Amino acid sequence: MNINIETLPDYRIAYVRQVGPYGLANAQAMEKLKQWAKGKNLLNESAILLGIPQDNPETTLPENCRYDACIVISNEYRLDDSFRESELAGGKYAVCQIKHTAEDVQKAWNEILPYLQRSGYQMDNKPILERYTGKMISNDLCELCVPIKPV
Repeated sequence: MNINIETLPDYRIAYVRQVGPYGLANAQAMEKLKQWAKGKNLLNESAILLGIPQDNPETTLPENCRYDACIVISNEYRLDDSFRESELAGGKYAVCQIKHTAEDVQKAWNEILPYLQRSGYQMDNKPILERYTGKMISNDLCELCVPIKPV
């Protein structure tokens, strides 16, 4: 697996939040976001979509887990009231592209954590991101972006 270190910029995002157990409802939130973005002509090959699990399911009750399905929007874009708006702080991330399957996500986690230890990094206290571009969506790929800081 190829893992790269990237510095992500700050992003202005439009998002829809799903609260409850992680799983199928997360995919439904992302579909809702994609349909909205498509209707606003925001979903194209240069679009950046993000899936952001806000809570650790090992320490948060499933019914309280929050997942945000997001799309990066320009500072000039005028957002209507149908979606929330926020800023996502950038920073250093370990990034790897994977097939968007449960097996490949698990495999990535098994490789990322040892990689960070060998490379002198540890996870930073920021949300982990699933990043998608227009091309990746049509090929069932995503990038797992893990926030990092030096040990």
